[in-house]
Amino acid sequence: MYNTGIHPAIRIKSATSGPPEMRHSLVFPRRGAVRAAVLALSCVLALGACNGGSADAQAKSTDEEKPEAVPVEVAKAERRAVAASYTGTAPLEPLGESQVVAKTSGVALSVLVEEGDVVRAGQTLVRLDSSRAQLQAAQTSAQMNKLQNQYARSRQLAEQKLVSAADNDQIRYDLENARATNRLANLELSYANVKAPISGVIASRSIKTGNFVQINTPIFRIVDISRLEAVLNVPERELATLKAGLPVQLQVDAMPGKTFTGVVDRVAPVVDSGSGTFRVIAAFDSDGVLQPGMFGRISIAYDQRADALVVPRVALLDGETSPAVFVVRDGKAARVPVTLGYLDGEWAEVRDGLKLGDQVVVAGKTAVRDGSLVQVLGEAPAKIAANKPAKATSESQQ
Repeated sequence: MYNTGIHPAIRIKSATSGPPEMRHSLVFPRRGAVRAAVLALSCVLALGACNGGSADAQAKSTDEEKPEAVPVEVAKAERRAVAASYTGTAPLEPLGESQVVAKTSGVALSVLVEEGDVVRAGQTLVRLDSSRAQLQAAQTSAQMNKLQNQYARSRQLAEQKLVSAADNDQIRYDLENARATNRLANLELSYANVKAPISGVIASRSIKTGNFVQINTPIFRIVDISRLEAVLNVPERELATLKAGLPVQLQVDAMPGKTFTGVVDRVAPVVDSGSGTFRVIAAFDSDGVLQPGMFGRISIAYDQRADALVVPRVALLDGETSPAVFVVRDGKAARVPVTLGYLDGEWAEVRDGLKLGDQVVVAGKTAVRDGSLVQVLGEAPAKIAANKPAKATSESQQ
């Protein structure tokens, strides 16, 4: 026998006898021996597979047991001045507004002002045709002069007892009536010159030269923009905190990034029983920039704290029943309940729960849980944008 590379279970038998083509022949083992060899080979392969799979599973389990650190940004609790304030929104209204109407009828001979012109109280805006009024004034003036002369003669005759006292009194009464009629005619004549009732700016003009103007027809609208007002309807719980004279800050959508200062001009002394609110009127100098109708965002500061411990407002956890923040300690995030004070714009005052220098999570906190490993990527800038209240609410949290 010699090795032919065939499975050991199959042997080759050499023969020296017989025909040449039959000198080498394959000698197959019995069927039972083949089955035993195949079964042994399968067991060896299965055992190797089991050992390899167990090693992979152990390595994978080790990787899964090691948690990944959550990347976050932090900010330090610091001390700064904060103010308690009430915020709200309201449109700006002019201090005074007037509809100029024609008090008499007539053709507009001349229109002396245009939209945007600044006028003063008593300034003539339009001249109407006054021919009829002039004639009536002249007629009443002549009648008045006639009665004045008659009364002067009657009084002399009465002193001489040549005219009865009754006749003298009748002439005096007629004279007084003529004087009143003359004054009325002169008043109608003055209405031909339409004058501004208040000082301000011409906001609208509805006539042109040559138009016939009917009596009591609005022809101009004048607004006084030297000072503007904003009216806030404030909940009654703020009645004790908002007083006249408090400083007010205003921002308008038309000029983003600009802040205007004003003052609480007056506070309504009563609360509306229907809405449970009271009116607070804030006043602002226009300075030629603010215009009536602009939509303003108003903040009224009613208390100040010069040295308060604060954190960025974005560090507060959303959807929590009580205020809390995540504080980074030894590479892990810890949920810490806090007691809040005043909320001033993008800052929240912390009265209890934190100390100066504590690092609070401001970015990435949605993926953080209490006890999570965290990786601090950096410290957020000192000024962090925070969402402000969308409706008028007090920012004081006692």
